[in-house]
Amino acid sequence: MQSLPESTLKPEEVTLVLVQQAVTKHRLRYDIVFFKAVLAGLMLSLGALMNEIVSGGTPALSDATANPAIPKILGGFVFPSGFVLIPMLGLELLTSNMMVFPMGIASGHIPWWSLPVNWLIVTFGNLAGSLFSAAILVHYSDILSSEPFFNGVQAFASKKAVVPEWHQIFLRGIGCNILVCIAIWLSAGAKDTVSKLVAIWIPIWIFVACSFDHVIANMFYIPLGIMFDTPGLSAAYYIRKSLIATYLGNIVGAFIVWGPAAYFYIWEPEYQIRKVNATEAGTAKDIEAGYVKEE
Repeated sequence: MQSLPESTLKPEEVTLVLVQQAVTKHRLRYDIVFFKAVLAGLMLSLGALMNEIVSGGTPALSDATANPAIPKILGGFVFPSGFVLIPMLGLELLTSNMMVFPMGIASGHIPWWSLPVNWLIVTFGNLAGSLFSAAILVHYSDILSSEPFFNGVQAFASKKAVVPEWHQIFLRGIGCNILVCIAIWLSAGAKDTVSKLVAIWIPIWIFVACSFDHVIANMFYIPLGIMFDTPGLSAAYYIRKSLIATYLGNIVGAFIVWGPAAYFYIWEPEYQIRKVNATEAGTAKDIEAGYVKEE
């Protein structure tokens, strides 16, 4: 009797997929990387907008004593509607690249300098897409200018950047990118569209409901709050208080996912990965052909 094919890749196989993604991303022209990052910022902002609508548009459910969890759960559920578009469309998101590129470097398939170059380009691309969404699609379109949405935007931005301390934002950034990288990992291991969507949706739902901080999502939330004249917020304050803390926290969160994966499957002597020069033509099969378990 013929056995059915497995619907999910094994962890060591997912590692191969992510290493190949690093190789592919490394070879992309920089202009393509930038515009893919712009689109990723735009897509993520659509989910963040849904979160703003649900969280700010349900004041009756937002009583801090009676219903503190309901807006978080509902807002977290709708946020992934934008996030899922990024891996499905093959776009460039900084927080997932915080896992993919270190794995490519750890395996020896891409040079170390590829990481800062990619992160720099993707950071500004994601920022451009997020600011376009906040300014053009939301602020100037007036879709959130009526109450209770106006106050909701201000309250959301304040809770993200004004109320918490720097170290709290940093720690929330760690929690966020642990879950984001798990979502990308699970998506890479799923073999069909529905499985990929579910695999992405659940961890992203958790991170948003828990109020963890995502550096790119905050590029939409907080600048939008600045545009809506949130007290205490300015561009300099945002960079100093939120952007740097979240960026660093997200890097640490990504390491907590890719570090063990590299230890288990890349540096483990039991497994040998053939080094593929990033300047040469290579495919996932090329890498897989050299990824053999020693007998």
